[in-house]
Amino acid sequence: MERAYVLLSDVPEEERPRERMLRLGPQHLSNAELIALLLRTGSTGESVVALVHRVLVKTDGLKGLAQTSLQELMKIHGIGLAKAVQLMAGVELGQRISRLSPDVIRSPEDVAQYVMDELRFAKQEHFVCLFLDTKHQVICKKCVFKGSLNASLVHPREIFLEAIRSSSAAVICIHNHPSGDPTPSTEDIHVTERLIEAGQLLGIEVLDHVIIGDQRFFSLREHGLIS
Repeated sequence: MERAYVLLSDVPEEERPRERMLRLGPQHLSNAELIALLLRTGSTGESVVALVHRVLVKTDGLKGLAQTSLQELMKIHGIGLAKAVQLMAGVELGQRISRLSPDVIRSPEDVAQYVMDELRFAKQEHFVCLFLDTKHQVICKKCVFKGSLNASLVHPREIFLEAIRSSSAAVICIHNHPSGDPTPSTEDIHVTERLIEAGQLLGIEVLDHVIIGDQRFFSLREHGLIS
């Protein structure tokens, strides 16, 4: 009787993930092959690549995998505690690497690069501030609020207290839209205007408010909504 599954030993050696990476480089491997290299082994009667394909189907791709909890991963047949931990560690490492920022924020693109992979998958809104020195180098980053953006909840006091503590010369405000559409709402604009006014009183400039969507962003300054 013909087997319904494929073992890695059934795959020609030159087509196995490790050999392909050594021969071609990691950029030529599929997502499934890269994850397979992290997991190393499959489950009983199933190659590691086949197992990873099933995981990606169950989690609806890389985006879903990044949002899947340890307990949810362990419900997938063939994924025990050890493999679930390996998957979560790989996802977290990738997100941390992607958050490595340029030394200096020169553009809205730099801002988006700094936080995109952190915020694009978030299921609720996060209001984050980058605190900069006079050369626009990032001194620190802080999430000051989580939840639906509201002018009464995002209070200037919290933002500018941190700016004063860190001796910041300027602030960039960032928040995400879980819908994936970064188009600003009326409330987004209202919050920004309020923060700009507070910053002017304290001599700390609000340089921009960048809204993060799914691989898209909207800069209020770039679109003329911050003078």
